[in-house]
Amino acid sequence: MEERDKQLWRIAKKRAGFKKHLASYIIVNGFLWAVWWFTGHDNDMWPVWPCLGWGIGLAFSYYGAYHDNRDEDTMKEYQKLKDNERKQ
Repeated sequence: MEERDKQLWRIAKKRAGFKKHLASYIIVNGFLWAVWWFTGHDNDMWPVWPCLGWGIGLAFSYYGAYHDNRDEDTMKEYQKLKDNERKQ
């Protein structure tokens, strides 16, 4: 398998993992909010804490899957150095 194919495979795995993470987040937190609602939904909105905590982790998972382009950044820097070397 070519290097680019391996890189695309890693990206695809991260994105699939994020989608599973998001589905789990929605299902579990939806259940927590339903429990809160059907047990009297007092002023203590306790489901907000797991939503916020897990939401932070979900945000990092999203960033890693869709915006973390270390390999591409490395290739860009390598290309800049190579271009500079040719100019000298």
